[in-house]
Amino acid sequence: MSNVAESLGITNADAASARSRPCGNPFDLADEKSYAAWREWKLSSYPRRAAEIRFDISGLLAPTAGEKAALVAACAVCNMAIYRVPVRPETTGADAAAVLGGELRQFASHFALGIVEDHRSAGDDGIVAIEVTEQASKRAFIPYTKRALNWHTDGYYNPPDVPIRSMILHCARPAREGGENALLDPEIAYIRLRDASRAEIAAMMHPEAMIIPESVEEDGRVRPTSTGPVFIVDPVDGNLTTRYTARTRNIHWRDDADTRAAVARLDRLLGHEEEPLILKYRLEAGEGLLSNNVLHTRTAFENEDEAGRLLLRARYRQRIAGT
Repeated sequence: MSNVAESLGITNADAASARSRPCGNPFDLADEKSYAAWREWKLSSYPRRAAEIRFDISGLLAPTAGEKAALVAACAVCNMAIYRVPVRPETTGADAAAVLGGELRQFASHFALGIVEDHRSAGDDGIVAIEVTEQASKRAFIPYTKRALNWHTDGYYNPPDVPIRSMILHCARPAREGGENALLDPEIAYIRLRDASRAEIAAMMHPEAMIIPESVEEDGRVRPTSTGPVFIVDPVDGNLTTRYTARTRNIHWRDDADTRAAVARLDRLLGHEEEPLILKYRLEAGEGLLSNNVLHTRTAFENEDEAGRLLLRARYRQRIAGT
């Protein structure tokens, strides 16, 4: 069990109680009292090293109650957890994607994640293989190359009414060199912007803050223009969902001074790594990231000559249960 889980008093109890954040909605710009209490809790509880939220679990199919509690406890604090399962030959070989697909879906079900995103690159099981490929549906997109990926949340191009709220990223085979992720809970970015300027955080919550233009893909499918906020407060449960990309092409920001200032501040926090709570971690075989779609990057990498880097990704409409 990590320092995060221990600090919350989590053993094998129901981890849904882990998120003991203060009452009220801290994402309501008119509720300063709730925000101040939540902010203090968030910053004091947040992990300083990725190792603090890394857990060994017995397997993807049937993690124990204690293992699930530890993962949920970490996600309740910083919206992410890293797990490590025993590696079997069949989970790293040529058929790794087929073997692991069903196991990942079963693993997700333990956290009430059941609606897999309908993605153009997904297999029949809804899982997307992230690997270097010349496959027509993937080759035009950076995730399927060796190139670095800039800061983003997954599905940032989705309409705000169908966001990606959570995801699992599982490493079957790491690269020979590189492929490290930088990770940050979007709630930390929210805090930094709100602390700096109420006008800037309001700009990032504006319904026309970020526009991703229409895209026509190689197979003729059209992804319509997507317009919406960066930070979305769920009207049902009050949680924060984030859609963000640091890309500079094929994106339009609302043309006003507060939006421009907020975008520049995010670039300094993330792109220039002024944010001290950014966590860095390189997933190895058998390790994975369970998260409520946190901000993340990937460094460039080099593959082995034969079996290259292979990660499997599943994205969901729901948040992780208990967070």
